[in-house]
Parts: sequence; C-alpha cells; structure tokens
Amino acid sequence: MDVDLRLVRYFTVVAEYGNFGRAAARLHLAQPSLSRQIQRLEAQLGVRLFDRSPQGSSLTDAGRAFLPGARTLLQEAEQAARTARAAVRPRTITVGYAEGLVITACVQELRRRHPDGEVRTRRLDWRDRHALAEGRVDALVAYGPLPLPTDGFRVTRLHEESRVLVMSARHRLANEESVSLRALSDEELVACVSTPVVWSTPKAVGDRPAPPPPGIDDGFEDKLELVATGHCVAIFPASDRRAAVREDIALVPLVDTDPCEVVLVTRAGDPNPLLGSLEDVARTLLGVAAGAGRKSVDGAGLAG
Repeated sequence: MDVDLRLVRYFTVVAEYGNFGRAAARLHLAQPSLSRQIQRLEAQLGVRLFDRSPQGSSLTDAGRAFLPGARTLLQEAEQAARTARAAVRPRTITVGYAEGLVITACVQELRRRHPDGEVRTRRLDWRDRHALAEGRVDALVAYGPLPLPTDGFRVTRLHEESRVLVMSARHRLANEESVSLRALSDEELVACVSTPVVWSTPKAVGDRPAPPPPGIDDGFEDKLELVATGHCVAIFPASDRRAAVREDIALVPLVDTDPCEVVLVTRAGDPNPLLGSLEDVARTLLGVAAGAGRKSVDGAGLAG
C-alpha cells in the first residue's frame, strides 16, 4: 500500500488539536480541503479514523491504533531525508532563531569556516514551536525555558542574561539607573507561556481608560504601543533591543529578577556535519556571558 506521508501528517495534526478547524489553521489549509484529505487517507487505509461531531473530532479505535505508527513513520521519513541531505555537498544548514535574538556574528563565522557550505537563517515567532521537529530548521537559538518538550533534542546552554524593565519614557522610573522588582508592586505582571517576555495588565492613564488586555494573537508592536502610551510595562531579556529604537520607550536594568537562558537546540543524532561547528561557534560567540556556567545536556527538562 502506498500511503501519502502528507496525508499522514495531516492526520497527526488533527489528532493533536481534536478539531478540524484549528488543525486547518495550523496547516494553512481550508477546513473542507483538510476534511477531504483525511477522507482520502481513510479510504486508503479502509478504516474510519475520526468520529466527527459539532463539538470536535475524536479518534476512533482504529485512529488511536494508527497514531503511534503514524508519528514513527513521519519521524523515520524525516530522519531519512536529513541523512540524504547531509550526504550531499555543499553542506547546508538552516539556523532558526527566536524573536529578540541576534545571531549575525555566529552566521558570519560559520560561513567563514565553511565557504563551500550554505548557511541559511530563519526568524521564528513564539508560535512556531514545530520548526525544528519538522525539519524546517536544523538548529534553534532561543530563550529558555523552551515552550516544547525536549525529548529527542540536544540542548546546549550558551549563557544567562539579566532582564530590563521596558516602560514609557514618561514613566516615573524611566530615569532610574536600575529598578527593583519591588518598585512594580502596583503592577499585575503576566508571564508569557512561550517567551521570556513579561507584560503587565493594562491600566487607565489619566482620563484614558484601560484598554483590554493584549490577546494571545496580538502582535508585538500592538503590545509595545500599550507600553509607549503608559498603559502597561514589560520585562524583556537584556539582549532583546527591539524596543530600544523608540524614543518614547525607556529601558532600565532590573536588579532582583532571575536571569533567563539562551540555548542552542538541535535534534539528537542529526548527522549534519555543520552542527558540531555551529555549536563551537555559538559557544564562542554567544557563550561569552556564561562564564563557568556553560554546559550541555541531552533531553533536559526545559519545557514550561
């Protein structure tokens, strides 16, 4: 039987979300099209994989039995593809990096060391948790803790860095040399699940009413506008300088908060020969602030 791997992937995403609408959005497909593709897979297999209802979709007994093998099939296919790509010259590597991080020096040094290789980069926003697992990038430079399980990944801690308070230039603390977290006792701080950024709940400013809290899909610039207008504050990693270009926003070091980590993540056992060189470059150029605290772990529990 010839099973289309694309249909198998669609099946695993629907199984993950339990809803055709959300799965279609994740796959960038129209919902009717996704339903037809799943029906094609069911026809190929000769079994019904989902029970569909207005409340969502649940796996049938056949679907539950098929899911572990489907995931293994996709993983083995991706591993075979990576092995094939690694055997072809010139070597190619795609380095993903999280919003707020700058990896230019690492990329330039990697290209200098491997002039016959092809080094690509891809900026990833906080919602794109699957780029490394799906093979769209070969490595990821990100802030920890990571918003994904790390089983099957190699996580290398590069360094720790302090945090800064981001606020309106007219804020009462904007001209301080440093700020204690105790000075924010009147702020309701809400940590993001998938990023190291912390935003406060918007408040009224003078005769301007408090806007609604930022939604999960609100863009970074929309949230930054709330900071600039004085409705809220934020806490960023010190290296995230995206707000520093605005004259109406001030950044002041925070002195009593836990630091955040910068890590390099790769797939355990990936045969790409450029990965070892990337790790060495990243340790040298991004690990400067780590001191004696640098170390590498496999499958470390950094999710959360």
